[in-house]
Amino acid sequence: MKKVVFWILVSALVMLILPWLAVSFVKGDNGMAVCFILFYLENPIYSILAGVYAEKDRKELWIVPVITAVLFLAGAWSVFDKNETVFVLYALIYLLLGIAAMFVSGLKKKAKVVV
Repeated sequence: MKKVVFWILVSALVMLILPWLAVSFVKGDNGMAVCFILFYLENPIYSILAGVYAEKDRKELWIVPVITAVLFLAGAWSVFDKNETVFVLYALIYLLLGIAAMFVSGLKKKAKVVV
């Protein structure tokens, strides 16, 4: 349970606080550039890392990719317009990246055991 709470806190920091900081403190077009970096670089990398870590204890941490995607959606809708449905697509992509990373990591772990 402690692992899940830790990942919820880290995901909240990455998916809720960072976009808010980008919008609040970076002004003008620079704020949009920071948001692009978050959407296309930082968030996908974090989703993959969360999925790889979730594989270490799949029974307890299977929810981590889901939490990551939901917190992204909450953060994006709190900072930007709630009517922007494109953020649902981003959240689904981040969810799929996390789940795929979890399964690929599991397959690699099983392959190492067999060899």
